[in-house]
This record gives sequence, structure tokens and C-alpha cells, in this order.
Amino acid sequence: MTPSLFVTGTDTEIGKTYVAAALIRALRAAGLRVAPFKPVSAGCERTAEGLRNEDALALMEAAGGGFEYDDVNPVALAEPVAPHLAAADSGLMIDPAVLDAAHARLAASADLVVVEGAGGWRVPLTPALDTADWVAGHGWPVLLVVGMRLGCLNHALLSAEAIARRTQLVGWVANVLPPAQPRWQDNVASLCARMPESAVHALIRPGADPDAAVQPLTMIWRS
Repeated sequence: MTPSLFVTGTDTEIGKTYVAAALIRALRAAGLRVAPFKPVSAGCERTAEGLRNEDALALMEAAGGGFEYDDVNPVALAEPVAPHLAAADSGLMIDPAVLDAAHARLAASADLVVVEGAGGWRVPLTPALDTADWVAGHGWPVLLVVGMRLGCLNHALLSAEAIARRTQLVGWVANVLPPAQPRWQDNVASLCARMPESAVHALIRPGADPDAAVQPLTMIWRS
């Protein structure tokens, strides 16, 4: 079975796509065929080809092409709100079977699939199904992106604890957002002391090359 990694975050707009795209490029550089997967996007532009999401397009570019948009982003919703609300506004219900079928098509032609979620770990997909339920049902390992800003320690530790209850937290990324958080180094050190020792850690500093920064995360597939 083709392995998959789910990328989630402590919040929205904290760099999930930035990290996922960098990881895809790093894994491709290591010789792997990586499929990008943005199962649900909320916040899309209307184009001649249909609704298109900039995050999904960025992942496809990082993967070097060769994948159909409708497989990479099978549920594209116009409104930039929580997915279950955006779906309701469009008169839709997100069907996990549709997501699973798209994932299977991508996995069939890849060494691994990098899956980027929408928002954080517990974001609802339907009135009865959270992102966490769907990911845990597949047993996918999880990478947590931590946006380094005020409140990040609580958000990161609560997210890590919730993930570990349902599946494996294999890594986390401290992403220093602009403008750089005062004493971000101390906050990273605090997280390093409290996060699970088994989780691989990467740090994206201000102005750093993200592709080089995420190199430690490629160890996940070398173990």
C-alpha cells in the first residue's frame, strides 16, 4: 500500500501549503514520485476550467505535474469558510467516499501521497465527521505545522495531544511567520522540550530556504 502523510496545522494561514510543497520538492529530489492531495479546499477562484484553489495548484507545481486537478482537489468549494459550512452554502455534502476514491487514483501512480488538510486537526467536514475522524480511519501519520506566533505553545501542544490520541504524530515544523514573533527561539525551545521525542522536528527560520529546512522530515520515509 502506498504510504500517505497528512499535513495539518495549529490554525489556518500558518504555512501548511508552504511546508507541504517544500516537503514534496525535497522528497522528489530524493528520487521519489510524490502525489499531492488537497482533498477539500474552501476558498476557490472561478475559472474556465472550474473552481481552482491556489493551495492545490501550489502542491501540483511542487510535484512537477502529471496529476489531474480533480484528483488532487476532488472537493473544491467557493467560500473561504469552514468546509462543512462552505459545502452547505453550495447545497452539497462532502462525501468521504469521493475523497477516498481520488486518493486511491493518486496512490496508484506514486511512491507516497502528501495530503494537506483544510485548517486544523479537528475541522469539520460534515455535521458528523471531523478531519480527525477521516484521517484516523485511514491510520495516516500526521505532520503538524506550528505557526510561531502568540498562543502557539498552547495550540501546538493541544494539537499534538489530540493527534496522538487518534494516530501517530511523526513530525512537526516550527514555521517562523512574518513579522517574526518576539523570542521565537525561546518558544521553539519550549516546544522541543514538550513535544514527543519520537516526532521529527524541522525549523523554518525567517528568510530561510524551506526546501533545505524540511530535509530532516525526509527521514520519515527512510526508517
